Amino acid sequence: MSTPQHGTPAASTLVHPNGVRAADLAILDAHHHFWDFEGDGYYPWLQGEYNDAFFLGDYTAMLQTFLPEQYRRATAGFRVVGTVHVEAERSRTEQVAESLFLEGLHEADAAFPAAAVGHVSFTQPDVAEVLDAHARIELIRGIRSKPVTAATAAPADSVFGQPGTLQDPQFVAGLALLEQHAFSWDLRVPFWHLAEAADVLADLPGIPVVVNHCGLPLDRSDDGLAAWRAGLEKLAALPQVTVKVSELGLPRNRWDRASNERVVADTVAIFGADRSMFASNLPVSTLTAPTFGEIVDTVFAALPSATPDQLESIFSGTAARFYRVRLPGASPA
Repeated sequence: MSTPQHGTPAASTLVHPNGVRAADLAILDAHHHFWDFEGDGYYPWLQGEYNDAFFLGDYTAMLQTFLPEQYRRATAGFRVVGTVHVEAERSRTEQVAESLFLEGLHEADAAFPAAAVGHVSFTQPDVAEVLDAHARIELIRGIRSKPVTAATAAPADSVFGQPGTLQDPQFVAGLALLEQHAFSWDLRVPFWHLAEAADVLADLPGIPVVVNHCGLPLDRSDDGLAAWRAGLEKLAALPQVTVKVSELGLPRNRWDRASNERVVADTVAIFGADRSMFASNLPVSTLTAPTFGEIVDTVFAALPSATPDQLESIFSGTAARFYRVRLPGASPA
């Protein structure tokens, strides 16, 4: 198996120690984004409101259209059998329009995307109406609504109890509405909020939840990783919670192969293969990861003892069950 720090491994060269070839492995990419700069939609953070505080650093390199054509180019040689699109922070006046845009892409090719996660703010006055509109679009399986989070783990930066946070009753009430539509919640918070999220979700067992990006372990010091693991373990104790093995990049556009492997290994050890799903986070991941192949290779290297069945769960099975996607060749439900 090729494990270069900054290499560009092709699918044909990647073989897991158990003999599984990356080129043969069915991949249901559980988290990525599409946007069309030539279309009708407007993405403020990409098209005019650049965010200097973006968590990975400079993102000017991805300020361009990214659609299925570009996605296929980035994953050439790999057997991607479907994808799950996660809301891409399109204008918050265009939340349902984004879902309809994705439905159009799905009608052109049912695999790209095969399912989608929409957006509504849990604190907006018309949250119920927007959820109803999303529910009328068959492609939509869940919602990502980010709570207000602290800039760092430092106590001085705490936002505990403020409007829009995980402790805001209005936010929690909006989150609870997902159960009416059998929607899941994509939980995207940095690691210092994971334990708080577990406290909230313990009272909402009927809502399936997936932690985005391994819980964003942005501090790779021993203390930082210990705090991250503690939060992840608290979430993993809740049976309705799964995790995405995705977005291993670090601030200042860094890709740290050694610590990334440690994060992947710990994440899967905490949740198990049947509650872990691989995701690329394309095109955002291009800001740090050299290639899609490097991301796959990192997961292979981090899990040398994984069985073929476990790899199947991580790379497609878990996501298919969670997002209700019928994989090619699968029996009808």
